[in-house]
Amino acid sequence: MARTKPLEQDEPLDFARGVMDQIIAKHDPEASLEQGKHPRAVALGVKGGAKGGHIRAQNLSPQKRRSIAQKAAKARWAKRKAKKP
Repeated sequence: MARTKPLEQDEPLDFARGVMDQIIAKHDPEASLEQGKHPRAVALGVKGGAKGGHIRAQNLSPQKRRSIAQKAAKARWAKRKAKKP
């Protein structure tokens, strides 16, 4: 595959991804990154994500949960106030 234009700053990453796609497709055609996400990686992500927040909330004290929620609320209101001219 010949290049028709010189490499720009972000093109080496595209080239590297293309090489990895070819290697993966050669060894495991179903796992090609061009087709989307790898099913095993998605399963692991769902497994960890499904229990992450609930388990963390159970392990936090009520005071700590409250302070986290207050910090988040302040951040949301700060964004809203920053948008107003």
